[in-house]
Amino acid sequence: MGLTGRSYESNGGQSLPCDSLQYDSMSPASTVVVNAGVEQSQWYAVQTRPRHEKALVAELEQKGITTYLPLIAETHCWSDRRKLVQVPLFSCYAFISVVLRPAVRLQVLRVWGVLGFVGPRREPMTIPAKQIEDVQRLLACNRPFASIPFLKVGQRVRILGGCLDGMEGILADRRGNRRLVISLESIERSLSFSIEDYRVAPI
Repeated sequence: MGLTGRSYESNGGQSLPCDSLQYDSMSPASTVVVNAGVEQSQWYAVQTRPRHEKALVAELEQKGITTYLPLIAETHCWSDRRKLVQVPLFSCYAFISVVLRPAVRLQVLRVWGVLGFVGPRREPMTIPAKQIEDVQRLLACNRPFASIPFLKVGQRVRILGGCLDGMEGILADRRGNRRLVISLESIERSLSFSIEDYRVAPI
């Protein structure tokens, strides 16, 4: 469940003076004025204490904050049994989509397990929505991938066709196997997966 933004008239609900600019409440101009005050939610990353990601996300969602915690399945072994468990893809990180007003920021920071926002000097840094969408699409396609060191250089390409059509990333080569690297720059994490059966084009 996400936070809902509200728009307010610029005159604070008070009647305008006689010499003020008047407009019809149904005119296109009035629509522009009202919509201009609507803020759009954006994605941010928060750093968490180890093994607190799921509890933190659950508490944030109870507060009405939209979250995303990418999970992958891992087989954990004990002396008497093996079990498939869902673990965070990016350990110690979770993502939230909010209009980051001061009250919302404080609400997030007060949740137990949050160490702070990810960004220079702990100042929240926005994450392009497409980077979040790329991770969601990759996990939904159930393609094998590997977590690799964060990359900043390399040729940028776009996938043409298939379930990952339009996805962009850095073209890499691993022992003759073409791979695409997608990155979440704010948390300096990258994912790599084979694109041998995909057509790609340079951007």
